[in-house]
Amino acid sequence: MSYKIAVASSDEINIDETFGQANRFIIYEAKGKNYNKLEIRDVVDKASQEGDSFEVEIKTGCEKKESGCGIKEGCGSGGGCGGAVPAKLKYLYDCRAVVCKKIGTQVQKQLEKKAISYFDVTCTVKEALDKITFYYNRIDNHISLRDKS
Repeated sequence: MSYKIAVASSDEINIDETFGQANRFIIYEAKGKNYNKLEIRDVVDKASQEGDSFEVEIKTGCEKKESGCGIKEGCGSGGGCGGAVPAKLKYLYDCRAVVCKKIGTQVQKQLEKKAISYFDVTCTVKEALDKITFYYNRIDNHISLRDKS
């Protein structure tokens, strides 16, 4: 079974962009321990072509008073309850994992809702993909992660 991994990289060598900085993601298709570059997704261009704003509001049930979030201005003001998530996220929903230098908590929550793993790492793309595919190969084949073979 193959799956996709989205990587935020400006040079296709190092993972050097945060989720918010990334205007494109390199999509790799992985099967077992092997992976190949599948495509480059320019997520900002796609969002603007389809008329999406770059942010979508997340409704959390918080109210514009001190009780809901504890923030008098209401939710979505960056206080940690609700907030805005980049619309580019929906272009990665077919991926099993997203790899960036840093991913904010609101994006993490949305990825978790879609059962997409995320990795905050600072290393080379090859190093990250080698480790992630090794991990998923063992999990998918029910091989203990403690086993050294």
